[in-house]
Amino acid sequence: MTRNEFRQLLETRTVFIDGATGTELQKRGMAAGVCPEKWIIENSWAIQEVQKAYYEAGADIVLAPTFTGTRIKLDEYGLADNLVNINRTLVRLTREICPEGKYVAADISMTGKQLYPLGDLMFEDLVDCYKEQVRAILEEGVDLFVVETMMSLQECRAAVLAIKETCDLPIIVSLTYNPDGKTLYGTSPDTATIVLQSMGIDCIGMNCSTGPDAMLELVEQIAPVATVPIMCKPNAGLPELENGKTVYKMGPAEFTDACEKLYEAGASLFGGCCGSTPDHIRELVSRLKDKKPHKMEDKPLRVVTSERMNTWIDLDGPFMVIGERINPTGKKKFQETLRNGSLSMVVDFAREQEERGANILDVNMGMNGIDEKQMMVDSIYEVTSSVDLPLCIDTSHVDVMEAALRIYPGRALINSISAEEEKMEPMLKLAKKYGAMFITLPLSGAGLPKDMDEKKQHINTVLNKAVELGLKKEDAVVDVLVQTVGAEGTAGLQCFETIDYCKYELGLPTVCGLSNISFGMPNRQFVNTTYLTIAVSRGLTMAIANPNQEMLMYCAAAADTLMNKPGALEKYSALPVVEAKAAAAAPAGGVGAAGAGGGLTVASACEGLSVIAQCVVKGKKEQIVEEVNKAIADGMEPQVIIEEHLIKGINVVGELYDKKKYFLPQLIAGANAMETGMKLIEPLLASASGEPKATVVIATVEGDIHDIGKNLCALMLKNYGYNVIDMGKDIPAADIVDKAMELNAEIIGLSALMTTTMMKMADVVIEAKNRGCESKIIIGGACITESFKDEIGADGYSEDAAGCVKLVRELVG
Repeated sequence: MTRNEFRQLLETRTVFIDGATGTELQKRGMAAGVCPEKWIIENSWAIQEVQKAYYEAGADIVLAPTFTGTRIKLDEYGLADNLVNINRTLVRLTREICPEGKYVAADISMTGKQLYPLGDLMFEDLVDCYKEQVRAILEEGVDLFVVETMMSLQECRAAVLAIKETCDLPIIVSLTYNPDGKTLYGTSPDTATIVLQSMGIDCIGMNCSTGPDAMLELVEQIAPVATVPIMCKPNAGLPELENGKTVYKMGPAEFTDACEKLYEAGASLFGGCCGSTPDHIRELVSRLKDKKPHKMEDKPLRVVTSERMNTWIDLDGPFMVIGERINPTGKKKFQETLRNGSLSMVVDFAREQEERGANILDVNMGMNGIDEKQMMVDSIYEVTSSVDLPLCIDTSHVDVMEAALRIYPGRALINSISAEEEKMEPMLKLAKKYGAMFITLPLSGAGLPKDMDEKKQHINTVLNKAVELGLKKEDAVVDVLVQTVGAEGTAGLQCFETIDYCKYELGLPTVCGLSNISFGMPNRQFVNTTYLTIAVSRGLTMAIANPNQEMLMYCAAAADTLMNKPGALEKYSALPVVEAKAAAAAPAGGVGAAGAGGGLTVASACEGLSVIAQCVVKGKKEQIVEEVNKAIADGMEPQVIIEEHLIKGINVVGELYDKKKYFLPQLIAGANAMETGMKLIEPLLASASGEPKATVVIATVEGDIHDIGKNLCALMLKNYGYNVIDMGKDIPAADIVDKAMELNAEIIGLSALMTTTMMKMADVVIEAKNRGCESKIIIGGACITESFKDEIGADGYSEDAAGCVKLVRELVG
């Protein structure tokens, strides 16, 4: 099936995909803990029986059982070298029973390993891992790919690139969301949709994690931004414990009632996940098959994103600032730190500009004496781990731009693409491939335009080529090309004319490099600020500027207010009051925080904290080494460093996480920074007089090979001084209890990601009770709830790593 045929299918009618595979195979004898792929091949009758039932129920698409067929997953069972044969066999089994007019989809999912910088799996290695599976699948032949049950936007991007760089088949990407409406890594449904459809996927969706009722709000977030069809594959309600077994009690009728609401909200493709059966699909088909499919509008979306934030670019919206400080030009100290391989100033500049009110951050690594490509990649990893703002990738080198866009976990803004023939098409192709917006610079190989007509010509040359390559005109932002007023008296007037042309004739937003206008002039801040306020009044959308310049930020806010832009008065009124005499020279302070409406921010949370504690909060592993060593050299007691500095810092990290100001990347960064500090102190603690804290034995239960959440809990508990024994994953109940009794552990911590393995937690509870183990048992995982804790008789449940620390403290102190 071609991508166009897939699109036509979804435009013709409502389409149906299959239901749960795992729970159906369990009914036919598949035990927890076995390699699913191996069991399926050895019991091929079971999978074909399930798949036939789904086709007969009315499913148009059935997934081949290649869900965990990557080398990383198969290696856990010692089967990696048989990857090609396994994937081919699984696809062949499905193709054998696929009726004419129906379709077979390859099924791809997460590997269970965390990507760098949170883990040690490099992005390109993951792309290669997926490519290997994709190539094996294609040897047998499928109609489309479904990338499902994804928790990480960056892993989705890796899978999409692997597929698109290997074939041109349709791609559906489906993520799973937590109760807060975000993925494990803090990505919202609209952000995921914007990023992935800009990369060229054919359908966006969600599956697992919840029943259909809870999906309604998620679909309502996706629909306004979706330019591709929406898929829903909900569980048959939430899992419940009944007679020692996990069951899903939502029947086909109730399931379909809820899915009808999902259709009304904008979904066009339906199926089921955990607990759903052929009867659920049959009911879905009977009641939704005659529903007219939603017509997807190819609407332009002027928006850039990070993994956790969208920044909309509105022609008539508030003026925005692209922070310019992550640029070594003219910054000797910054250049020196980069040459020494340190990225501490990159992170400092990123955090500082976010706090000061920047909307996007420009990242430029152009300087002599460094590997620009590697430094750009390293900087993007650091910045995206430290702040939420989207990035503007600033380089004139095509190879550097591609390296940056490839690993950037969002929709970036390219700075910039000119009409220079040698680079224009390669840069535009990168924008298309990676789904980026781009700044159009009205230059050509001959240099600056000699007049306004030539400037317009250059702008349209780039726009026309962009449209020819499959981009939209609306993907562009036009640089008005500010020249120096000291050398060209009409420089300002030319920019204002360009703004008028772009806004009113082309309907495009504009940007300027603000400092150029005053180059060589005395009292530059007055020229810059006056130019800016006039430009804003003429319709300038944003400027690449330093948000630390208080006069600039205040005047821009005032200009928005005088133009009655939405929310401008409230934003201006919330800015800190500045004394009139000091207004021109006062350093910027808190503009961004105040403009954001107050409340808890990283800056406010750090007030009163020591430098060491702030290193933890901001995830500064390099600086914390220097600061802890300095404190030790100054004679500070190790216990004081821990209790008064490290612990206070990690407590703030936990508070920011609880308040949804931080997400998993920042939580891990803070925990890793604290761990770095702790390792320096541990050799000095032998003579410490403090009482040792409790021992915690932690493990992922038998049959479950997922350990991201468990690893984070272990790290956080270690940082709080607990003696953590991490047994790993897929650990039998008897082994866990043996270890706990051997060590007289106060706590046993259990993790399970899958509904198929959660009952193994009950086995540990029973084993501990039968053997008289006095350890308190706490549980957690994506499928685990407070009520499940009560049902199996565990002593505590925590939703996440921060909650785990609090729970252990409550249970044992």
